[in-house]
Amino acid sequence: MNGAPYASYDGKDFYRSRNWLIGDGEVGGKAKGVAFAVETLQSSSLKGQVHFPEITYVLTTEAFNDFMVRNNLEPVVRGAQTFEEIERAFEAATFPDSLRDTLLSILFDIKAPIAVRSSSVLEDDLAYSFAGKYSTRFFGNSGDREYRLHRFERAIKLVYASTFNPSAKEYRRKHGIKLAQERMAVIIQPIVGKVRGGFYYPELAGVAFSKVYRRPSPRVKKDDGLLRLCFGLGTRAVARANAKVFYLSFLGLKVEGNKTGDVIARAQDEFDYIDMKRGFFSTLKIDTALDHIKSYHKNASSFLELSDGEMFYWLHGATNVNGLRPVMTFSGFPRRFSKFFEKIRSLLKIMEEEAGLAVDLEFTYDTEDDHLALVQMRPLATFEEWENVEIPDVSPERIVLRGNRMISNGKLTGIRHLVFVAPEIYMSSGEYFQVARAIGQINAKLSGERYILVGPGRWGSTNPLLGVPVTYGEISGCGCIVELSVPNAGIVPELSYGSHFFLDLDTDKILYLPIFCGEEGNVYNEEWLNKHPFVTEVHKAVRVYEGNFGVYLNGEEEVGVVVDEA
Repeated sequence: MNGAPYASYDGKDFYRSRNWLIGDGEVGGKAKGVAFAVETLQSSSLKGQVHFPEITYVLTTEAFNDFMVRNNLEPVVRGAQTFEEIERAFEAATFPDSLRDTLLSILFDIKAPIAVRSSSVLEDDLAYSFAGKYSTRFFGNSGDREYRLHRFERAIKLVYASTFNPSAKEYRRKHGIKLAQERMAVIIQPIVGKVRGGFYYPELAGVAFSKVYRRPSPRVKKDDGLLRLCFGLGTRAVARANAKVFYLSFLGLKVEGNKTGDVIARAQDEFDYIDMKRGFFSTLKIDTALDHIKSYHKNASSFLELSDGEMFYWLHGATNVNGLRPVMTFSGFPRRFSKFFEKIRSLLKIMEEEAGLAVDLEFTYDTEDDHLALVQMRPLATFEEWENVEIPDVSPERIVLRGNRMISNGKLTGIRHLVFVAPEIYMSSGEYFQVARAIGQINAKLSGERYILVGPGRWGSTNPLLGVPVTYGEISGCGCIVELSVPNAGIVPELSYGSHFFLDLDTDKILYLPIFCGEEGNVYNEEWLNKHPFVTEVHKAVRVYEGNFGVYLNGEEEVGVVVDEA
């Protein structure tokens, strides 16, 4: 697929014809994807079955350029020592009265809470995804006129400022993109959802992919795609947070495992919503929200069960719920909502065929009225499938790490450095963010050199108890990322393809290897790690080994190893 139909599509006329276009600049990648999806489905068999946000306004790059010039922000961007300085300067900047009047009219046109999303010129491009690099801002669109306008303007300013955040800057540097090539447009949409007990959110939300580039089993078909599904706002489907994964060719496959403890450890434990009383984006624990979920979601038993840690019980079948924990298992969902999966399969196929490339969709779904809404469509970051890799026959003591799940094909040799975060020290120190910054320092020191990065749980997790909370810019130079399970601490790798993290790996051709310590076929060679010399000059939890290392991943045999080749 060469992407010709999508590559030649502009989308500007789509917004202009509906009076949704603000300014005469470019609409950007995200706005282009929305317009393409709407126009594609108007002439498809899914017309009327898949919905969209009622309105999508686009604030074009012209407004961004005018904002930068009007407030003399270029010197700030180039001279600021921290990103916080840039954000403060953007928040203090002003819009012209004519634009403020337009924004005020939008507030009265959109009755629901609002999402302000980045739509830069290079975002969702065929060559560069910029997935998760820029900001999306939510606000409740409630209160008096001046307050609503203030929140609206602030959201736009912060999306503008995100053009210059560290991750975006590092992504541009790594890919040789000059700042002048990037300009920011913004799309403005009502958040798809309903008010439930003072909370506003869609019942379910997720991301779907037309291709599976990292398969946990040969039984999964690459061309059938997958989806990540969560309860509430879709923020948890794209972040390195727990969400339910369904492989569309094999709905019964449980990548989280079949043991009760494994399912609980990898289940969504929080959900996001808009607090209508305060008008802010908020988060609530599933444990705390059980009564709310049972009251406002008739079909909750299709995605929520209760557990005592040993077994699962039907949500409405347990006579005594005291001591039972609610768990987002989604175990009954495929059977009860098979039509949902049929729609998603058809939607992916139509979009991929019409776009001429693999696609990535964001959607919401309400079970009671079978309401499927498409929020975004973008090209799926391509993944180069290397030729079959032969696993070297070496003595066991030279195998530093070995895994046998979620293995793709790839090989790296002649790697000089292995960077390792010792799980026990990381967890006991409590200095999670200091460790992340230390990794960033090492990444900068090794600039231009690909290295192996090994650590507990999920690299880039928003929850430091699940993994080291690094940003893209702090690990951008590594050639292979290894995630270790720490069973006693409940820390496990994130096997599900689909987060922005995995899209970065694919775009940057970074190999990925999960290790499940103690499981058959997995090796975590602590003897090698403890006996070989290392340096801990940046942080006591972070070891840097120097030598000659090789990484060999064979997806067909489902084996991946990191080998000491010195």
